Amino acid sequence: MLHRFADPIRTLLAAKSGLSVSEIRLEKPRDESLGDLAFPCFVLAKAKKAAPPAVAAELATALSDELARQGVEATVTATGPYLNFRIERKALAREVFAAVGAAGSRYGGSDEGAGKTIVIDFSSPNIAKPMHVGHIRSTIIGAALQRLHQALGYRTVGINHIGDWGAQFGGLVVAIRRWKDEVQLEQDPVRGLLELYQRSKQAVETDEAFRAEAIAAYQELESGKEGEVRRLWRWVTEISLRGFDATYRRLGIHHDLVRGESFYEPFLEPTIERVTQSGVTEVSQGALVVMLGEVDKGLKETPCLLRQTNGTTLYATRDLAGMFHRWGEFQFERCLYVVGAEQKLHFRQLKAVLKRMQLEWEPRVEHVDFGLLLGPGRVKLASRKGEVLVLDELIDEVVEEALRVIEAKNPDLPNKQQVAEAVGIGAIVFNDLKRERIRDVIFDKNDILSFEGDTGPYLQYTHARLGAIERKVAERGEGGGAPDWTVLEHSGPILMRLARFPDAVRSAAAHCEPSELSTFLIALARDVSAWLTDNRVLGEAPSTTAARLALVRNARVVLGNGMELLGLAHPSEM
Repeated sequence: MLHRFADPIRTLLAAKSGLSVSEIRLEKPRDESLGDLAFPCFVLAKAKKAAPPAVAAELATALSDELARQGVEATVTATGPYLNFRIERKALAREVFAAVGAAGSRYGGSDEGAGKTIVIDFSSPNIAKPMHVGHIRSTIIGAALQRLHQALGYRTVGINHIGDWGAQFGGLVVAIRRWKDEVQLEQDPVRGLLELYQRSKQAVETDEAFRAEAIAAYQELESGKEGEVRRLWRWVTEISLRGFDATYRRLGIHHDLVRGESFYEPFLEPTIERVTQSGVTEVSQGALVVMLGEVDKGLKETPCLLRQTNGTTLYATRDLAGMFHRWGEFQFERCLYVVGAEQKLHFRQLKAVLKRMQLEWEPRVEHVDFGLLLGPGRVKLASRKGEVLVLDELIDEVVEEALRVIEAKNPDLPNKQQVAEAVGIGAIVFNDLKRERIRDVIFDKNDILSFEGDTGPYLQYTHARLGAIERKVAERGEGGGAPDWTVLEHSGPILMRLARFPDAVRSAAAHCEPSELSTFLIALARDVSAWLTDNRVLGEAPSTTAARLALVRNARVVLGNGMELLGLAHPSEM
């Protein structure tokens, strides 16, 4: 959006420096008080064999009058080796507000991704048990990445790769046969299945007969034979998916495709055949493997296992089948796997297989890894009974606490329950996205629900506060005059943030780093809150109110757009 000012500055710099326009890169100054755009003179100084500060000073003198002569609404100063350009606030306000007003809820987006597809594999819980807190990071990060890429015009395909296949389901089938009458399968099937699943895991380790029966059941499942095993497996899958869908609806999350590992069952043999025909497989101790050392020295001792000695496939086989199928179906620009950092080796191995096969689309497959979700003191989050904490229970706890906070702060607020739901879920989402994804997230219920600091409720409150100002201005019939943009002379940091919002969206998507947008929004909210302390909107001269109201309105739109991309609702009242 700043190209309206940056392009003519680049043209003038090229004319005065001898560089081409493409060689001139304008940066954001480290110190915003120095200017809005900066040009480092190091490369030019090297060519001129002069000191960078001297080159900057010479250029500043040459450009100062030329900017005004060419009608560029900016001034230039030299600070050390940098040329700093300051855009006139009146012009900046007009340009920014026109862009935000024209795009509205689409501001921040673009059409740069038109005709390109982004495949995003995220959430991916396992059937036979409720979603637990271990799935929340993949779910929240993946959904944010999907929204970010959608805003940039990409066709996005969100895939929920359900864990519905593997040897563990042989054990579960046997557990259902033996103990189905001992659990509450009809009243609470998801909980009942979880109990049976846990019992089956223990039995596989301690009971030889159980283990043998479980292996046989899994082999029957993999054979494709229609019978009791497959019927029970389908029932378990159906029950589990119903539970997952309820949680996703609550979080406002949508997957375009729900495909379990079983979806790729028909493609397993063709996948193994394809890898084998590429000449990269070998048999090691009766198992089919791909040695990876020649493309990744760190994997010399960790080959990728495709088929075990007993003929069954593995997780790697199914993931490779998924990759081949997704490339054939979507010809993706990027295929993002939003999976925890503990799976780094797995994806490193898969990409090494693709490299050995010399597949040109291998670089487009990306592992978007992330850290753990931990409680205060960096301990594992657990339920009050010390068990794995179910995701819905976590959401319930936070929403209940949000309701208590709202009742204490604003007991007369209408729709308190709906607002509490929005605030509670927003608190969880923003807490996950506010720092670099690779860092561990510390979950402290009291901290994340604070209406001050780097929290979702703070963003939501700031947005609601700006909306309240707009409503009060309308109720009083103020703000109808022609804006006096000179009253925004000291509002440059806010105006520049509004102008740079599209860049923040683009960068967050490119780097698969929603925290870049979270950081941007917190900085904008802080700047606006500080500005409101010294700049009254109500009760001022009509031209002053009109100008300040325009800043309030546009800041609210940008905050709202950014929160939507992250997955935060923004109630009009709090």
